[in-house]
Amino acid sequence: MPNFSFLMVLFIALQSCNNSKTNHSETNKTIQIEKISNPEKQATTNKIEVFDANKMLFNGKMGRYFSLKEFELFFGKADSTKLMNEEEPCAYIFENPDGSKDLEDKYLYKNGSRFENNKDKVAIDEFRFTKKNYLKYNNVILNSHTTIKDLRKLFPNAVNAIDSLDVYGEGKLQVIQLREDKDNISDGHIKVFLKNGKLYFMHWWFPC
Repeated sequence: MPNFSFLMVLFIALQSCNNSKTNHSETNKTIQIEKISNPEKQATTNKIEVFDANKMLFNGKMGRYFSLKEFELFFGKADSTKLMNEEEPCAYIFENPDGSKDLEDKYLYKNGSRFENNKDKVAIDEFRFTKKNYLKYNNVILNSHTTIKDLRKLFPNAVNAIDSLDVYGEGKLQVIQLREDKDNISDGHIKVFLKNGKLYFMHWWFPC
């Protein structure tokens, strides 16, 4: 009888051990699946096209970055200005090397477009495709008459993932999202908005 009791205890202990190994194995399998799925998400992101600022010519003449003198020469005097620290944006284009921001940095507004200004430097933050404003990209003209069909020729994957977004003061607009660089170094991306099926404006977006 004592031998039988000992065998029963041994059997229960072995079963408990096996169950523990099974649960541990299932946990490892779950972790492995999660690790495998991450590269797939990255691969999907990498299919979205890059909207390369180095290939952009605004109004056929200006890149994204230029001097204040060039801004006034090619776009004219700003319609209005506002200190950036009053707007408290998530990111500054012209941050200092230590990550600090200059309190004098300001936004320049011209014909609905918004530019960031630091001392003598200016960069486009948001560009409106008005009747006069257009963008030359890879020798293709993008303007207020550009349709989704036209954009599909340049950015097929991004257009396939087109979405809609409520924009303050504008209502619901269609939006496509494009990468800034092929290596995904930037944390941000470029949002391209359409209104009534036509190109409306573009904006460099960065997370907070």
